[in-house]
Amino acid sequence: MTQYVPYLKGVCTRYVGSREDAKDVLQNALVRIVTNIADFKYQQEGSLQQWASRIVVNESLRFLRDKRRQDLLKLKLDVPDEEEDDDPPIEHIPPEVIHEMVSQLPTGYRTVFNLYVFEDKSHEEIASLLGISAKTSSSQLCRAKNLLAKMITAYNNKHQHPR
Repeated sequence: MTQYVPYLKGVCTRYVGSREDAKDVLQNALVRIVTNIADFKYQQEGSLQQWASRIVVNESLRFLRDKRRQDLLKLKLDVPDEEEDDDPPIEHIPPEVIHEMVSQLPTGYRTVFNLYVFEDKSHEEIASLLGISAKTSSSQLCRAKNLLAKMITAYNNKHQHPR
């Protein structure tokens, strides 16, 4: 199980944002994993990592709900969603920089983005998990993508990487 800790820490940090909070959430998740290991059913190679990841994601979402952060999924109705024409290129951006950009997203945007992109959840599933509407989930994802696109464009402009 210890070989999965760095991966699980990355999953947790993706959701929680703060490294300090992520350590606490990861610790709680590891306790749940050890406590519930008897419930694990081996299916194929990688199934233990997948099972542990699901626990970390659920513990991260529980943390976000329990914190009741002010910015968690507050929809500003007066700000229309903007559509980007093209995604900016990311081939010259190191993965750790992209990870840092995602971690800088507001909590609600980051949560929906992670569930949609990394956990492959539909807007209906995200809505159910977070207690929001599917339309709010879609809006949050759109805003997250737009904000990331702006960060990526700024990075590319600063580092002279052409579009």
